[in-house]
Amino acid sequence: QVQLVESGGGLVQAGGSLSLSCVHSGRTFSTYAMGWFRQAPGKEREFVATINWSGSSTYYADSVKGRFTISRDNAKNTVYLQMNSLKPEDTAVYYCAARYSSGISDSLTQYGYWGQGTQVTVSS
Repeated sequence: QVQLVESGGGLVQAGGSLSLSCVHSGRTFSTYAMGWFRQAPGKEREFVATINWSGSSTYYADSVKGRFTISRDNAKNTVYLQMNSLKPEDTAVYYCAARYSSGISDSLTQYGYWGQGTQVTVSS
């Protein structure tokens, strides 16, 4: 059973930066594509970024492109989300997700494992 544990959320002013981490408990982390999603109050969960098994391929939502960077360290079973130039509309609970496939996907239904989420709040 795969467990995902996020960390790094918090409160930051607009224009600031935060870095999220997600540790994957399984021994076969490198066989999973990983994704970050977020859910704001009263809204549906939405795609943020995804990365393939090796880190050679990434894809971002238009709303975060150029500001957020997803990366992974397979030796540490960890995926990261570096968030720069944060805006109040980035405020949400951020979820890490794992997909048992090498390829990237922006669809929630393609991910079988989810973390508990970490709160990111951006003040104006």
